[in-house]
Amino acid sequence: MDGMELHITGDPAADKLLSEDDFALLTGMLLDQQVTMESAFAGPEKIRTRLGSLKPDAIATHDPAAFVEMFKERPAVHRFPGSMAARVQALAAAVQDEWGGETAAIWTKGSPDGAEVLRRLKALPGFGEQKAKIFLALLGKQRGLKASGWREAAGHYGDDGAYLSVADIVDPESLAKVRASKQAAKAAAKAGKER
Repeated sequence: MDGMELHITGDPAADKLLSEDDFALLTGMLLDQQVTMESAFAGPEKIRTRLGSLKPDAIATHDPAAFVEMFKERPAVHRFPGSMAARVQALAAAVQDEWGGETAAIWTKGSPDGAEVLRRLKALPGFGEQKAKIFLALLGKQRGLKASGWREAAGHYGDDGAYLSVADIVDPESLAKVRASKQAAKAAAKAGKER
């Protein structure tokens, strides 16, 4: 898929992989929980380096215990290696089995509209409503997705100038803006709980 070069991790090799490999980008999104965005999206490059491949079939068929051990190698792929390794393997199996190993087919096969792409993303292991909307916004804003209605389907993550998620990160300045909005959202949520 055409799109601009991504600048998410601060690591040129990891960002290059995300820019060129759709499964790497999808995996980074999956890993983006309970760790920094940079760490999550650097995960696919760690997996590729250690496994020698980031092909969905290679990941899906890898020995699960060995895959967890690879996640634990320092620097760890994720702070929760057991559960996240299993999720990455489940995601790889879904892409392999349901989409013929062709990650981009999720958002291109049959020329789906934004609502259908969102539905397909939510059907993936580890992708809930919010994660699916953020990834849809990332595809639309930075990967050249042309599906009609993608902004509406992505909700407020699809808004221009939103700075709410990884979909809006293109440089250190936009990263700082996204961090600030995430911190403000956490503070607001915390304040709401204390009432």
